[in-house]
Amino acid sequence: MPQAEKLRDLLADNQLLVMPCCYDGLSAKMIEQAGFPLTFMSGFAVSSARLGLPDTGLISYGEMVDQGRNICAATSIPVIGDGDTGYGNPVNVRRTVQGYASAGFAAVMIEDQLAPKKCGHTKGKSVVGKDEAIQRIKAAVDARNEGSDILILARTDARHEHGLDTAIERAQLFAELGADILFVEAPHNEDEMRRVCEEVPGYKMANLVEGGATPILSHAQLQEIGFSIAAYPLTLLSASMRAMQSALEIMKQGNHPEQLLEFSDLREIVGFEDYYELEERYK
Repeated sequence: MPQAEKLRDLLADNQLLVMPCCYDGLSAKMIEQAGFPLTFMSGFAVSSARLGLPDTGLISYGEMVDQGRNICAATSIPVIGDGDTGYGNPVNVRRTVQGYASAGFAAVMIEDQLAPKKCGHTKGKSVVGKDEAIQRIKAAVDARNEGSDILILARTDARHEHGLDTAIERAQLFAELGADILFVEAPHNEDEMRRVCEEVPGYKMANLVEGGATPILSHAQLQEIGFSIAAYPLTLLSASMRAMQSALEIMKQGNHPEQLLEFSDLREIVGFEDYYELEERYK
């Protein structure tokens, strides 16, 4: 089944989809092995892991789609790709949607930030005018309708600069244009999250950043409010960085870390046993 169709089926169940986000093939594979039904390639996490740089528009379309191709090849669950601003004008947006579909993504996120974009929970971000934002999403929807089998996740960051009313208005416009999933970034409290779900039609995504602007509610609360997807963009990156910091500090003190995976478990996770089975077939 095509990945886009898998994602449509998941959304049609009307149950909250808990979505840890990945940044490389290994993290995507581990998310699937843990039993989660989908994942998201986080731009923040990819920029951090691939370049060692902040999510401030420094990473390019080519680097993101290349990373995404490896991620999609490493897992069988649907992957949503962070397409940032579409990397240019509406024609670039079309190319981004087409490229992400070819790479194997089930959906691509296109946002209305002014380039260079910033992480949605950090300072300094601005959005383009309403007409330009509309043209971006129109171009993305056109690319989908004209042959790219991929869902469009339309994001607005207008809450930060213009308030929640403007953000909701933009999300409503994106829905009218035909976006499949709507995402109002960084509502500041539960009441704002409820307004988003009550006033924006269709499937909605919540973005839950530890220490960010949006409160981290329980899965039951998010389901009751009306969200379809709960994204955790930095949880795995933060956990892995914390573990590496701890191991490095222990080694710096002249000792060896004890909280490590068994070598047999490590081999199993990355796929040595599967490889050995294939190797036997061709002996």
